[in-house]
Amino acid sequence: MSLVARVLEENGISTIVIGSAKDIVEYCGVPRYLFTDFPLGNPCGRPYDNTSQRLIMSQALAMLSTCDVPGTTIDTALVWDDSASWKPNFARVDDDNRAELLAAGDARRAAQADIRVKII
Repeated sequence: MSLVARVLEENGISTIVIGSAKDIVEYCGVPRYLFTDFPLGNPCGRPYDNTSQRLIMSQALAMLSTCDVPGTTIDTALVWDDSASWKPNFARVDDDNRAELLAAGDARRAAQADIRVKII
């Protein structure tokens, strides 16, 4: 997405990247970046949290008129939770949870296969 943003900008289309992988996105050199310190895959907030999602989108759109310097990064003031306890355990796979995660993945794949059969 970061590289697409750069190409669009080079062709006169303003872009804003909203994301949670600050080091990677900044390394790619996007023109405008709104950083949210949330788990990957959730750059616009918790699912169904309309208040924070609107705030993030408002901040992103405001960047179009306020950020004139290429490579501008703005950090949102929002936090995923007060303790930041999600960070050390995010996407963690080890002997304690491997079987549970495998079972959840198998169940998801089976459910998706059932849906595919119904569609076809």
